[in-house]
Amino acid sequence: MVVSVLATWAALIVLLLAPAALPEPWQYYIYSPASVGLWMLTMLLAPVVVCAVKWPWIKSGGR
Repeated sequence: MVVSVLATWAALIVLLLAPAALPEPWQYYIYSPASVGLWMLTMLLAPVVVCAVKWPWIKSGGR
């Protein structure tokens, strides 16, 4: 379960940092307070969803 949560958080962090390569004017819209708030909410809820979906895999010990 820990691996699932850490992998989910790593993917979300990569998605947060990926737009940094875009031109400066676009970053304002991507890093707006609303989108950062949604990202923070996703950091809390996405691991729960991943664990629910992958529960058979987690229960079997990753086999």
